[in-house]
Amino acid sequence: MKNYNSLFILALILSAKIVEAQTPYDIIEDVSADRIENDIKKLVSFGTRHTMSDTESETRGIGAARRWIKSEFEKISEECGGCYEVSMQRTLEKGNAKTRITKDTEIVNVLAIKRGKTYPNRYIIMSGDIDSRISDPLNFTDDSPGANDNASGMAGVLEAARVLAKYDFESSILLVGLSGEEQGLYGGKHLAAKAVEEGWNIVGVLNNDMIGNIKGVDGVIDNRTFRIFSEPTNPTDSDFQKRMRRYYGGEVDGISRQLARYVHKMTKTYMPEMNPMMIYRLDRFGRGGHHRPFNDAGFAGVRIMEAHENYTQQHQDIREEDGIKYGDVIEHVNFEYASKLTAVNAITLAALASAPPEPKNVAISGAVQPSTTLYWDAVDDSNLAGYRVYFRETTSPTWNMYYDVEKDKTEFTLKGIVIDNYFFGVSAVGKDGNESLVVFPGEVKR
Repeated sequence: MKNYNSLFILALILSAKIVEAQTPYDIIEDVSADRIENDIKKLVSFGTRHTMSDTESETRGIGAARRWIKSEFEKISEECGGCYEVSMQRTLEKGNAKTRITKDTEIVNVLAIKRGKTYPNRYIIMSGDIDSRISDPLNFTDDSPGANDNASGMAGVLEAARVLAKYDFESSILLVGLSGEEQGLYGGKHLAAKAVEEGWNIVGVLNNDMIGNIKGVDGVIDNRTFRIFSEPTNPTDSDFQKRMRRYYGGEVDGISRQLARYVHKMTKTYMPEMNPMMIYRLDRFGRGGHHRPFNDAGFAGVRIMEAHENYTQQHQDIREEDGIKYGDVIEHVNFEYASKLTAVNAITLAALASAPPEPKNVAISGAVQPSTTLYWDAVDDSNLAGYRVYFRETTSPTWNMYYDVEKDKTEFTLKGIVIDNYFFGVSAVGKDGNESLVVFPGEVKR
């Protein structure tokens, strides 16, 4: 297996100043548990953030909450000289007694875009949910603090916006608060539809839903482990692509699974004290989250969340029964843990937004041969240092073996590596060391 070639090493040396300007360690250090705590407390103070709750009050209801979130994004943008484009996306949902939206309700997402220097229409997205609920999903009047579900995720989005404000990126970063999650993933559906209509190139969506609890309903206390949920394949794949998988593999190599592996790699590399668990499932058993609408639209998306849920503290009226205190109140949130998961998001956003675009049209050959060859289209990017050709055992969850390839090459033969025994992929690597997502071959050459 090769080490970096001399040209690659030279590129890394020449880019040392850039690397120093935005190292993952600096980003991790900048994330503040205190600021996250303050934001969660503020979101809880609105009493309820139910999707159908009050929109006129300045102190209670989802209207006040989303206006406050917008004002925070605007404050962050003002401090960085207008580096974020802040807006609201408004969509009216007509009331329907057969759904969880029983009256005409405006679904409002709050967006903050840090526009990329080179690829302004290429987005890496971090989302959190604005809304909350209690036992009855239609109860929009009683207190519903939603401290962990999902003020923690929304606070993480705000903190990531603060931390990343000081850096410039090649691609755009979108920090967004989505509404209507508890009523049927409405905010995600509307934003995904907007992305499709406007032709956004979305690299991936990091959906943060419940990132603040460390004590599970089973009594386990764990402030290091978190879960990354991802679909194995793309729901938009054609019948032909599905048939190809039967013969050539790729059953666990969809675009969302590659994004999950990227989050896992960033965490293990820069935050080794954390224990990321890749869960091979769209979401919890039979449940859903706001990354799903993006998956449905053909975009990569994962859910990042705590490892040990406490069901007495989510979707529950605030009460005490048989000595058990129910309710999603702020006393159950661990702010240091929420800051760790926020840092995971921030370093992933920064790396993907700094990396060259992933290679297109990756193909493979090598049937009944002693070696395997990968092919791809050249990536036209001034920041490109080269490519990385990965291979892994078919039972391995992560990419763990690779060769580095010069930037003027668009094919590479892995001599002595039999195609039957491994899975393969290709990524693009920038001069600053940041790497694109790995692309699994979509074509077989003969």
